[in-house]
Amino acid sequence: MPSRSANRYREYSDEEVALLRFLKAQMEQGATIGALSEEGRAALVARMHVMTPVSAEAQKPHERLLEGLLALLDPFDKVGFERKLNGAVAVIPFDEALQRILLPLQVRVGELWHQGRISVGVEHYVTKIAQQKIFSVMNHLPVNEFGPRVVVACPDGETHEIGAQVAAYLAAASGCHVFYLGPSLPVAALLGFCDRIEPDLVLLSLIEIKSDTEARQFLKELVPLSARWAVAVGGHGACAIGDLLRETKIELLNDLTALHSRLRVLLSANMRASRS
Repeated sequence: MPSRSANRYREYSDEEVALLRFLKAQMEQGATIGALSEEGRAALVARMHVMTPVSAEAQKPHERLLEGLLALLDPFDKVGFERKLNGAVAVIPFDEALQRILLPLQVRVGELWHQGRISVGVEHYVTKIAQQKIFSVMNHLPVNEFGPRVVVACPDGETHEIGAQVAAYLAAASGCHVFYLGPSLPVAALLGFCDRIEPDLVLLSLIEIKSDTEARQFLKELVPLSARWAVAVGGHGACAIGDLLRETKIELLNDLTALHSRLRVLLSANMRASRS
């Protein structure tokens, strides 16, 4: 509840103001006051943070932390790195840690590897640390069996799964019923799985850059899938074939803001359907 100042005016914190705006937006998208109240304040605050992408301005205070973490990778100081990372992630909500620390760190580490400044072993180590944290938090999220069904996977040949894991976490934390299928899943197997659960959305992570011929063949394989269910793709590989995607029914989610927006549309449609 907001406190009152000496002149008896109510004083709202920044989080309370943000929550009020979030509730207003949710009601405009079809949510009822009753449903929102049943969800509870803690769950609503968590969902608000997840559905609000971090701005570039908000990212700036973490630049020094990121520089400090990178300095502990060359020379490699495992104990120092984990102590510093664990301490930073522990003091802020995980969705903020994900967007302000873990993902920017992953990008920086990838750049250092491409520049030859760190080994592939160190790059894999940092990736696994981030994956462990994402899965640990996901395992504690409640399963919303009445939420929209979202299948998340990496197609055959795609072994880098952290982008898919982030998408799965954000979808689950937003209130979706998520089925995470992991890396390198053949399209035929994906089609068979979707046949059984009838998803509301299929999210695919494409990191590898394909040639024009490979991309066209891959999209051809996805035709039976996208003909029956909503399919969206994200990642560097997906952005590289943006022109080809315009010829299909497949959506391109080129960043986290686009993913957040797509999830809002999905949840809004699910709310309207539950009320009808």
